[in-house]
Parts: sequence; structure tokens; C-alpha cells
Amino acid sequence: MVSRMTLRPVLTALALVLGVLFAPGVGVLGGGATEAHADTKLTHAQATARFTSSGVTWTSSGNCSNRNLSNCTSFDQLNLATAQGAQTLKGAIGCALNITGGTETGHASGTYSHWNGYKLDFAKSTCLTNYVHNVFTYIGLRGDGAPQYKSGSGNIYADEGNHWDVTYYNCGGC
Repeated sequence: MVSRMTLRPVLTALALVLGVLFAPGVGVLGGGATEAHADTKLTHAQATARFTSSGVTWTSSGNCSNRNLSNCTSFDQLNLATAQGAQTLKGAIGCALNITGGTETGHASGTYSHWNGYKLDFAKSTCLTNYVHNVFTYIGLRGDGAPQYKSGSGNIYADEGNHWDVTYYNCGGC
């Protein structure tokens, strides 16, 4: 019989390859759960590794990733489900997907905010805009006048003019 201690290095290496997190209560080695919780937080490095593996790109006007500077693009404290949502979107649209805003300061506050890991901003492209308009359901204007579209999984895409502001309540069917 193989013990958990013998398997731990093998499973940990496999987890790194697959992007699974092993925090207390999360994953195979945690408290019995088999999937990461929706509120699992990622480091910037964990998120960028996921994005790179999926072909999702990101840009920063300040060429930085400091969460506390508004001209940076940070993924520190991004929800796992939000990262997975971007990966799901990239796979669905079949064209370039570039993130321009993450968890850095400078965005609107609230429970489902950038700071709290629920939102990403995506650069506008004809491909992405056509996908949102043709696949998702128009649900009306947001309080600030931004047109909103709802995906089948319930995530909200708001057209803020020069970018898409997306609220991920879940991973989008990952």
C-alpha cells in the first residue's frame, strides 16, 4: 500500500502541471474536497501561468504588476473562477484575448469588484465584440450607461467603450 506521504510529491508535481491548488480544504490533498472553491485566490504568478498556457495575453500601461498602483495590471488575489473564466472565453472565441485590467487599485469598489478578484478588463477587438453580441444576451444598460450582456453561465460583460469589463461569478462552464 502506498501512503499519502509517498504520493504527496508526485501529486504536488502533477497539480503544478494541471494548475490545481492544494490549500487546506481544497483539492485532493486538502480536507476531502475534490475541486477548488470558487473563492480560491491566486497569486499573480499563478494567474499568469494559467493565462500563458491558454494563450491569453495581458498588458499594463505602466509595464508593472503592483496591485497597489493603478497604472499596473495585477492578478494578485484574482479568484480562480475568474482566471478560469478568461481561459474559457479564450477557448470559445478562437481569437486573440488581451487583459488590460485585473485586481489593481483604481477600479470601482464593491463586492463583485476588480479588487476582490471578480473582474477583468479585456481590450476591445472585433472578434471579441462580435462573439459577445452574437452569443450572449443583451440585458440592458448598467447604471453608468454601459450596455450589458449576460453569458449562459451568468457572467456579465459590460461594454465600457474602449474595453470590456467582465464580472465573473463562475468559471463560465470550465
